[in-house]
Amino acid sequence: MQEYEELKQLVAEIETDINKAEGGNKAAGTRVRKQMQTIKQAAQSVRNKVLELRAED
Repeated sequence: MQEYEELKQLVAEIETDINKAEGGNKAAGTRVRKQMQTIKQAAQSVRNKVLELRAED
């Protein structure tokens, strides 16, 4: 499922900024919050795709 692969990629991309934010880097924290919003939208796409697949059965 392509939507799930995109979600995994987004999560992997944010890892370095999360580590920087934990170290106190405020700019990295801002990037994390912005990216988390994108991840939230991607997760919603996965949920919708799963519902579509279930409806096809």
